[in-house]
Amino acid sequence: MKLIGNILWFIFTGIWTAIAFFILGIIWCITIIGIPFGKQCFKLAGLALFPFGKTVDSNFASHPIANVIWIILFGWSLALGYLIAGVIWCITILGIPFGKQCFKLARLSLVPFGAKVD
Repeated sequence: MKLIGNILWFIFTGIWTAIAFFILGIIWCITIIGIPFGKQCFKLAGLALFPFGKTVDSNFASHPIANVIWIILFGWSLALGYLIAGVIWCITILGIPFGKQCFKLARLSLVPFGAKVD
């Protein structure tokens, strides 16, 4: 299921989301101040490509100030978007695995600093 899910996710969602996060990461890395935010965009891009079979271990306490800044600037909107997409996916039985991946991405997009993706 992981292989089929990753292939379908990559074709319909993953490639476009990963490209967007990758471009945002490059833009953030242009400035010295934005490099930590750019690294988190690259982390999100990696998970957005193939999320099936990966786990996210969030650790808010390791970088609380950076996570609060991220949440205020754009984390809440990213998480809300993934949450809405996950709920829409979960309406159908076949979409539940994809909805679960959206919830995983929502958690990472809310507090990416200190999070580990395995």
